[in-house]
Amino acid sequence: MADYELLELALFQAQPRGDTKPAAKALLRRFGSIGAILSATPAELSATKGVGQSAIAALKVTRALSLRMARQEILDRPILTSWKKVLAYCHACHAFAKTERLHLLFLDNRSALITDEIHRHGTVDQAPVYPREVVKRALELGASAIVIVHNHPSGDPTPSQADIAVTRDIIAAAKPLGIAIHDHVVIGRDGHASLRSLGVI
Repeated sequence: MADYELLELALFQAQPRGDTKPAAKALLRRFGSIGAILSATPAELSATKGVGQSAIAALKVTRALSLRMARQEILDRPILTSWKKVLAYCHACHAFAKTERLHLLFLDNRSALITDEIHRHGTVDQAPVYPREVVKRALELGASAIVIVHNHPSGDPTPSQADIAVTRDIIAAAKPLGIAIHDHVVIGRDGHASLRSLGVI
């Protein structure tokens, strides 16, 4: 099925007596992809002709279900053996976000996920990071390791010098307490960058 046809079906659940094809095509023209549509704010969605509150609710439920499914794929299994699924989950969460977010995945001594949290919300080009707070939260959860994730709203996942520096600061704060930093992944619209794979941590 074409993308607009899938959207049409999703919108039809909210508006079963109307023609949802024009709204589906209008959404794709405006936002460019299903991921961008599902990540758009209610105000952004409502600016599209034919998209009312029931349609917005249907789209938001669809996004919530897709994120829930992606998260369940990485629960109760070692993160490092499910790395592609971890990246898929993080991409679904953050690739189309308009502002930077710091997302932390806390792992136990088997590298299985204890929990994951949005630690900080930032601006269009930065999210404040305080190494002591990151380590403090890991200690509260009894975590043995952390995967750091944040997004670049510009779409380019290339890590900045500030990204590298703060990661090294977190590693320095965590190491004496026996907490490992497995990786810091930067998410962009079209891909990701791993600081560990790049050899900078």
